[in-house]
Amino acid sequence: MDLAKILAEEEAPAEGRCVECEDREAELRCETCDEGFCEGCSQLIHRTGKRRVHALVKMNQEEEEMDADVPDDLPDAPATDVATISNILARSRFIPLRLTPDERHLLRLLEAALAVSEYTDKIDILSYTSKAKRIVAQLKHICAILSGLMVAQDYKAGQSLLEDRDYAANAQFYRDMFEIGRRYKIMNPDRLRATYGKMMFMIQDSLIPEVKEAMGFDLFTPVLTVHDYLEQRGGLAMLEDPLVVQATMEIISEGRARSAVQTEIRSKERSIESLSRKYATDKLPRESLRQCLYSIGDNNAFLRANRDPVQRLRHLLFDHFQPDEGTELAIQAGLRGSRLSHSHSKQFAFVNQSLTLWALVMEHMFELYALVDADLLSRTCRYRLLDTGQGLNRVQACPHISRKMHALLHAAQRTCGGWVGSSAIHLGDINVPNALVFIDKYLQVPRILNPVCTAIARMPALGKDPYLSRYLEDAFGGVDALQRAFLTDFFRHAFDGSGADNNFSAGSCIDGRLTSAWNWCNEIHKKAYHRALLLTDFPGFDGEGFGV
Repeated sequence: MDLAKILAEEEAPAEGRCVECEDREAELRCETCDEGFCEGCSQLIHRTGKRRVHALVKMNQEEEEMDADVPDDLPDAPATDVATISNILARSRFIPLRLTPDERHLLRLLEAALAVSEYTDKIDILSYTSKAKRIVAQLKHICAILSGLMVAQDYKAGQSLLEDRDYAANAQFYRDMFEIGRRYKIMNPDRLRATYGKMMFMIQDSLIPEVKEAMGFDLFTPVLTVHDYLEQRGGLAMLEDPLVVQATMEIISEGRARSAVQTEIRSKERSIESLSRKYATDKLPRESLRQCLYSIGDNNAFLRANRDPVQRLRHLLFDHFQPDEGTELAIQAGLRGSRLSHSHSKQFAFVNQSLTLWALVMEHMFELYALVDADLLSRTCRYRLLDTGQGLNRVQACPHISRKMHALLHAAQRTCGGWVGSSAIHLGDINVPNALVFIDKYLQVPRILNPVCTAIARMPALGKDPYLSRYLEDAFGGVDALQRAFLTDFFRHAFDGSGADNNFSAGSCIDGRLTSAWNWCNEIHKKAYHRALLLTDFPGFDGEGFGV
């Protein structure tokens, strides 16, 4: 990346801050400079030369002008089903509040501290020394790193953290730092992949009674959700307003005219401004209400990116294959790595049931994150350090996750009208040692299915090139035949029970279905259609290409 660009990004002030000192809130905006200043810096910058005649406008005056642009007689919200509003209200209990600019500064400090920490290397080992003492030493070490980084970023704020080196006196600061990291991870599953587990284990260990007694505090505080934030300030009525559906909807631009998209954007922004103005109070400023609405919108975007690919694969299954006709999806144990024997109709039902369950898991992923906290950070259920065959892991019971997963499983069974294969759910054993492993395992579902959906969607474009069309015709019989061959192999061998050397770790159980999908991803470079996939700019299943 260009050095000038890096420096520009580093020097960019936080949103709402003075561009000169970057410490105080911007109170005045110079229409000529098109920048915001605090009152002191504004007088200093605009006291001489041509800048003396620049037009300065108060920031709250700009908001009043924006209000004037929003007509009082907004059109009524579109007819909204009561169930839709109830769904938003229910989901808001688990939707984290979007980070503020100041919280994003603290997040960068936390990421830097976790990146250099060797916590799990020091703690999750077999040793004759006191584990509690090692945990206390490492937790104090991470607190010291955070304090030092805070001093480097903001000397005045960091100075108080270093006075007398009393970590317990600043316990809330450290709790808030770790809560910000957890909140950010829920909204951004692809981030903090190398450090999230380390952070959760630190919080988990800080709750051990002897560790908490030695430290004087623990690192746990509940994740701040939209529902909790509004409830504490008496603002839940906003979530029952019919206009909230339009204010939080995701605007999709693919395949649509630009004018139509712009119209929807303006309508959405008007709805947000109307709601924030209507429900604003002394405890709930308008910016906070906007933050809540944007957070719900982020959740809608999450569902589209993670749940919708599962549903698209189900549609492809029904579009290209018949439940009771044909033999294309039949698999035989021992043939091409399969550990299951299914007829075409049985495999069709098996795949459909698996995708139905995955869609439900993705839809309730934010709730599952909350249950991960309940199980992993339990004050009563302790973990054991055991060798699971993949090194030492923290094995811990997951009662909350188990109840929710069984409820989702029963919902999938009702939807599909039955069940093929085992309904066993591995939790707290050598396959899925703890809740953290569980949540990470199901986060791989969109990473597997998104590239599959993208490749299928891009294949028709290959047929428009005369040279590629000729190659595909000779090698596969055309684009349609390529799509069908790809889907046939996916629906057969991504759900064939492979991926382990026994039926306990793989097979037809709930977790084994995902294990066989991982195994199919690992073997895809050996498939006959692999070269054709590369022509669709297929990046692999982690955005890093194929390790051939």
